[in-house]
Amino acid sequence: MAKTDKDILTTAETAKLLGVSVRTAQLLVEGGSIPSWKTPGGHRRVYRSDVMAIINGREEEGATANPSAMVVVIGATDRLPLYRTLFAPVGECTVEMFDDVLAALVAVGSLKPHTIIVDAPDGGPDRTQLLRGLSANRALGGSRLLAVGQAASVPASLQPRVTRLDTPEAALEVIEQAIAGDEPVTFQPGDAPFPIARNEGQRLIALERTGLLDTAPEEAFDRLTWLAAQGLDAPIALMTLLTPSRQWFKSRVGLDMTETPRSWAFCNHTILQRDVFSVEDLASDARFADNPAVAGEPGFRFYAGAPVLDPDGFVVGSLCVIDRKPRKLDERGAQMIRTLAAIASDEIRLRGLERQTGPQKSAGSMPKRRPAALPGKAAPPPAP
Repeated sequence: MAKTDKDILTTAETAKLLGVSVRTAQLLVEGGSIPSWKTPGGHRRVYRSDVMAIINGREEEGATANPSAMVVVIGATDRLPLYRTLFAPVGECTVEMFDDVLAALVAVGSLKPHTIIVDAPDGGPDRTQLLRGLSANRALGGSRLLAVGQAASVPASLQPRVTRLDTPEAALEVIEQAIAGDEPVTFQPGDAPFPIARNEGQRLIALERTGLLDTAPEEAFDRLTWLAAQGLDAPIALMTLLTPSRQWFKSRVGLDMTETPRSWAFCNHTILQRDVFSVEDLASDARFADNPAVAGEPGFRFYAGAPVLDPDGFVVGSLCVIDRKPRKLDERGAQMIRTLAAIASDEIRLRGLERQTGPQKSAGSMPKRRPAALPGKAAPPPAP
């Protein structure tokens, strides 16, 4: 049967049907998450049936997971290193670990995590009581609850709300499967010449939520890139944000261009892990040797960056330094990049809280402070 005009939707109509912003709908359509085509005038169109398939899929899943990449692990001190090792290669989630139950409960209340793991290899009434409390908390209805340990640690009354697993490895497998399964739609990058996270669709929506894309330079972020360049004696420092097709620079030092194609971004690898990613010589690394920014001008050779996170644990971009000559990153340099990226993440988190509660002061009422100089380095002039 031929499609009618009522079966074809604009991006704005798609956004309304899905209950998301127009910008978010654009990200999903342009990224291939929703099948689309262009009219002769260059406008995107989608079939209503494709959008309804997404909505129906959500309804069939029942309660939706929290839009979060946070995983909270609660366990004994001697058990947490095992989880730290297991989750280290998993770049799609941010893991917080606690051996103190009270501290964990405070964090859980504010984070609304994707998954909570209660490690209870030997069971015990304390862990059972903790599971009862978590399962009864309505605010955590979108969080998965996993218990690792003996069958006796999970009373029948808590099932299926609490899933019992025998080992931490089994818990990791469940979470990895859920990461991809929780996508609002399936992100299909096609033959993209760069690695893609399994929850790329959610990551892009998180990026849109920050409200940072294509905004004017800001002193809060410019201070961080200046400190990165000065502290690591690097000619170039950037705070990058990665869209489906672009690497856009929220802040930059030593580089005139404001963005590059995403396929040029070394940060594609940075956002797939949770620590510093560095390459001593880009030209001798098969992943980057043919990159236009390496093979031609500007002839980049060294890169080091750390992920920048949103409040829900999604990686929206990176804070990085680049050099035109090969070099090694020592532990001091790695710690500096790690710290500055964490400060950038905190800035994004505070802005998110401000949007929820309303600003306490207007931007114009805040005094502008001159950044403190690092030892042996001159401070930059105050912003106009």
